[in-house]
Amino acid sequence: MIRNALLQWRNLRLIMPLLLAPLLAACGAQANQPDSPAQADASITGTLVVGNKGEDTVSFVDLASGEEIKRVETGPQPHEVAISPNGLFAAVAAYGGETIDIFSINDVKVLTGRRLARIDLVPNTRPHGVLWLSDNLIMATTEGSDTLTTITFHDCKSNEDCPAFVHSVSAVPTENAGSHMLAASADGSMAYVANLQSKNVSVINVTEGKHISDLVAGTEPEGIALSPDGKELWVSARGSDEVFVFDTETLEQKAKIASGRFPLRLAISPDGKYAVTSDLVDGGVSVYDTATKERVRSITVSGEREAAQVTVIFSPDGKRLYLAETGQNTIAEIDFASGKLLRRFAVGEKGDGLGMSPIAITQ
Repeated sequence: MIRNALLQWRNLRLIMPLLLAPLLAACGAQANQPDSPAQADASITGTLVVGNKGEDTVSFVDLASGEEIKRVETGPQPHEVAISPNGLFAAVAAYGGETIDIFSINDVKVLTGRRLARIDLVPNTRPHGVLWLSDNLIMATTEGSDTLTTITFHDCKSNEDCPAFVHSVSAVPTENAGSHMLAASADGSMAYVANLQSKNVSVINVTEGKHISDLVAGTEPEGIALSPDGKELWVSARGSDEVFVFDTETLEQKAKIASGRFPLRLAISPDGKYAVTSDLVDGGVSVYDTATKERVRSITVSGEREAAQVTVIFSPDGKRLYLAETGQNTIAEIDFASGKLLRRFAVGEKGDGLGMSPIAITQ
């Protein structure tokens, strides 16, 4: 009897891990997921603007409540979003066309998401990366024509005084192919354009309207950002899983760092201490120390390539990351210090381009 009991106990010990594995896996997966739908969070305010490239719409998400307040139509394939310096407006680039739409962001719910202007960029086409640098200046890559296009608003002390958005458009050839994303100096005098097909970065003197140099940057460079002091240019090459750092004064390469897999986008923290890449194949984020030029940690977001994680941005205080999961129509909110997944926001189909305004939507 004792022998039989021992045999039964031994068999139970062998099969117990197999019986518990599915249950433990399910519990672990659930623990890594925020409550659904997204819960309210009184510690943060503002509006997240999302370009839904799969359905030609823009979502306006109230960060405090976690709710999508409004979804409106825009131009074809809205890939990227830029917020005006005063936080009142959003520029949305129609990658499938030749326009940039200007939308309102304010504290009157009925007006939030109202399209105020549609800016025609022809003969420049397929606008993608977009920056709103000052009250009167927007800059965008126009990949269909391989140009850097600038939009200047006239007679505007601030955009509040320029409701008609009277403007002029000019462009500078990048002299390369696949001009996709960009970074620019704070005053808009210098711009840097990542060229997917040419495997380099165009350096452009915007003031003089002149292409002045190219920086070799791996295979399919796409993610790009300037350090807050403007002294370093960081570039992620998605095709070779590398990050490059350049000195903006000498244009010399300072570092080359191994990244996560398929680093599609790159952002630098507001304090300039860290850079991050959105690694699509890993479904996560790589974190780099900007002083040591080393990859110091990684953050798992979905952990799945199928999530098709693309855009990454920091909150203005640098405490949170927002990542566009275009494969599941969600935006992930991450606590940067701990790497904890806080919330997921439901948005439109293939929500990709992200912009964050401090202006909150009142309901």
